[in-house]
Amino acid sequence: MNEKALHTLEYDKMIQKLAGYAVSPMAKELALALMPSISMSEIALQQQETTEAVSMALRKGNPSFGGFREIRPQLKRAEMGGCLSVSELLYIGEFLYVCRKAKNYAKNEGKEESYPRLDEYFALISLIPELENEITRCIVSETEVADDASPGLRSIRKEIKVSNERVKDHLNGIISSSAYRNMLQDFVITIRNDRYCVPVKSEYRSTFPGMIHDQSNTGSTLFMEPLSVVQLNNKIKELQAKEKEEIQKILQNLSLMVMQNEAQLAANMELLTQLDFIFAKAQLSLSMDGIQPMFHTKGYVNIRKGRHPLLDPKKVVPIDIYLGKEFTTLLITGPNTGGKTVALKTLGLFSLMGQAGLHIPASEPSQLAIFDNVFADIGDEQSIEQSLSTFSAHMTNIVRILEDVTDQSLVLFDELGAGTDPTEGAALATAIIQSLYERKIRTAVTTHYSELKVYALSTEGVENACCEFDVETLRPTYRLLIGIPGKSNAFAISKRLGLQDYIIESAKEFISHDEARFEDVITDLEISKKSVTYEQERAEQYRKEAERLKLEVERQKEKTQEQKEKILKKAREEAKQIYTQAKEEADSIIKEMNREAKQKNQQKAIEQRAKIKQKLSSVQEDFLKSNKVKTTHKAPENLQVGDRVYVISFDQNGVALSVPDKNKEVMVQMGMMKAKIPLAELMLDDTPQPKEPKQRQVSMRQKSKKSQFISAEIDCRGQLVDEAIANIDKYIDDAYLSGLKQIIIIHGKGTGALRAGVQQYLRTNAHVKSHRPGAFGEGDAGVTVVELK
Repeated sequence: MNEKALHTLEYDKMIQKLAGYAVSPMAKELALALMPSISMSEIALQQQETTEAVSMALRKGNPSFGGFREIRPQLKRAEMGGCLSVSELLYIGEFLYVCRKAKNYAKNEGKEESYPRLDEYFALISLIPELENEITRCIVSETEVADDASPGLRSIRKEIKVSNERVKDHLNGIISSSAYRNMLQDFVITIRNDRYCVPVKSEYRSTFPGMIHDQSNTGSTLFMEPLSVVQLNNKIKELQAKEKEEIQKILQNLSLMVMQNEAQLAANMELLTQLDFIFAKAQLSLSMDGIQPMFHTKGYVNIRKGRHPLLDPKKVVPIDIYLGKEFTTLLITGPNTGGKTVALKTLGLFSLMGQAGLHIPASEPSQLAIFDNVFADIGDEQSIEQSLSTFSAHMTNIVRILEDVTDQSLVLFDELGAGTDPTEGAALATAIIQSLYERKIRTAVTTHYSELKVYALSTEGVENACCEFDVETLRPTYRLLIGIPGKSNAFAISKRLGLQDYIIESAKEFISHDEARFEDVITDLEISKKSVTYEQERAEQYRKEAERLKLEVERQKEKTQEQKEKILKKAREEAKQIYTQAKEEADSIIKEMNREAKQKNQQKAIEQRAKIKQKLSSVQEDFLKSNKVKTTHKAPENLQVGDRVYVISFDQNGVALSVPDKNKEVMVQMGMMKAKIPLAELMLDDTPQPKEPKQRQVSMRQKSKKSQFISAEIDCRGQLVDEAIANIDKYIDDAYLSGLKQIIIIHGKGTGALRAGVQQYLRTNAHVKSHRPGAFGEGDAGVTVVELK
């Protein structure tokens, strides 16, 4: 890639920003060395890695690379047989710990998503628990080896500790002795040259038995080792030498283990460096709300809602910019500081970032082409050192670009032809653009020349664009409008700033009629473009809202279907349980009967049945007494279908559905229950009933006939509200005609939507007298009990 363009488009700043997210020095090096690629397969892999890292980071947070340091020099020294220091071995132990954390981070914990590229990296990380555990066991800190690193070291340090205690005890005896009290400068034990000493006054140099190791700055105090502890101190010195030898052996053994695992450690080093770099790209993407652009080799770019990543995200205005499909050359015009240069840089920087495997801050689906090079001539190129004017410097750069450019390149010119005579500059700019246009090279140019606006309007494949400017506020909106040329707005800005009207009118006289008409046409085009853009944005909002509502309806439908399936499954399980229980009870009864038959104890069975019958009669009599009903009542005579009766054993009013049969039993409807009742347990119900309107008087005989086929409950579970209400409406009509006074509507609990819809409907039905939620034992809130008129 063109080095000058990388700097001009501020690609280097983006790379430095990327390096800031890397943890290890090695990953930072990779980031700073990142260059755009021109290979489609390489770009696709790098983009896939970034996308997978973003997804993984969002799902389970970022992996921890804390403690990841450069260990390649240590590995090289260990490979050559060198002995690593305590701190170097500790770094390798920390590196192994980072490897283990990374491996645990990538563990599959029942996740549904897969990360083909990253999973491959994590899978290749080798754990070396033997080396990690040994280093952890032996190394305590960067300067200390653990006592338990070896039995020999533990024994030596134990001896050193005992010897130190002996020396201290002996010295404590000296400093507390009255014989030496006057000789000592202070009653403390100190260490000089790794030997225990006591501070002695200088005048007792020859009197105090001992060796001098040091003296104070004033010379008044001598630090002397008493002769009585010289042997003990010598022993401590010997033990310390042994300790160093033992530690050296331990370090040598650990270094040998590092050498044996050098290949795995080096491979892990490369893998973790790559993962650190990839997750740095993911952090950069998340920080700027980036997306993965779609790449192709067809040479066109379509950036939607692109935001320059180096501008303040709270202030930057998203722009739509496209190039290379309907037209290959884009001419951007408009006032200064209106956003023309930002649009150019956004186009160029996004192309470089995308080809480097980085996400771009834009909206989906943004598309980028693969360019073999990106050339840019942007900014003030004046050079005092090289005696180049602004125009000369720009032209030198343009000449170099025209020599190196190919039909697969992207060219960006800012203020092409500026810095010289406007007429010649416009002609030169037109010729350069024409040269690139004839070669089908993708080109974007900013300009103030009206001649270039006319050229774009009259040339197919060249398109005008402008950066919108609000004349009322004298501020640019920074929105890029492709399809119309921009105005300079010099007169409007000058008037807004207070320039006298007569001067502005005088200036307008110097503009030709055709030029004035051209500016008016531009104004009309800009107004039309704004209107069209506004309508397009509204249409897009409506489309998104429609899609959202559609998805919501589909989710509700799926949720309802799931609830229906759950209810059916539960009902099947309950039915199966009831069936199993009934079957077990039936089997038990059959076995009992068979057992009694085999034992030929029929008389006993008869006696048991008599006892049961007597018990039932006793219960019935108690019930009748409690309800103050005489057991000597007279059974109804000439009972007809439809007669209202009182069932003594159930303490319920009902309707006779049949005449007494040969067993003197009558089918009676009691609310939602039908049962055959002995005639002796019935009484005629003489309670006066309210007179029904004529339109509702139906033959009770017809009702009784229909009631034999009508259930006292309806199950609406799993149905939509409209579907359930239609079924309930028909059912209530049938129940009313059948003479049922109480019915039960089973709607389930669920979300409560079906229950609310049913109860709302019941308030408007003419046949409904009242309704209430089910009580305990009736189905609770899962049913509604309805009383019919």
